[in-house]
Amino acid sequence: MSERGALRARLDLLAREVAKFGVVGAVGLVVNIGVSNLLWRYTDIPTVRAGLMATFVAILCNYVGFRYWTYRDRDKSGRTRELTLFLLFSAVGAVIETGVLYAATYGFGWNTPVQSNVFKILGIGIATMFRFWSYRTWVFRALPDKDVVVNDVVVNDVVVSVEDVAQAVSVPAPAPAPAPAATVRVEADSARR
Repeated sequence: MSERGALRARLDLLAREVAKFGVVGAVGLVVNIGVSNLLWRYTDIPTVRAGLMATFVAILCNYVGFRYWTYRDRDKSGRTRELTLFLLFSAVGAVIETGVLYAATYGFGWNTPVQSNVFKILGIGIATMFRFWSYRTWVFRALPDKDVVVNDVVVNDVVVSVEDVAQAVSVPAPAPAPAPAATVRVEADSARR
């Protein structure tokens, strides 16, 4: 495949990934805004705290969408590691998102329902860029290409070329030395004579 064709293929895959990420994110946005507005309208929970609670509900919803649809073809070997990193990066995204809402609400006094929704959505947009980068880079890691040729391996913290390993493996082991012939030793007992 030509360099231009390979670039085109990679851009197509990235566009597909961004689209799937966007669909899952849009569902998460609806959940986030919906839960936020329900909490703001029907409870006495402060604006920022209710927004943070809604964010965590959306994070759980998004994990299911990302794991089983957007990144279903990615490495699934370390689910504990994956979930830990997902929650860590989601928490950082929640801090970014809630920080924007906090600054608008308490820093500028903009806390009408419309203003809260505008700054909630702005915070989500900024946090989404961080989340996209962190999820695809650290959480849902791509499996290595099947066509990639490995040139080096690490053996006991030493980098060894594949050719050296192959050569070491293909060299026949020396034949074992024959066992020494059994020798019988006869001693004369001078005391018996």
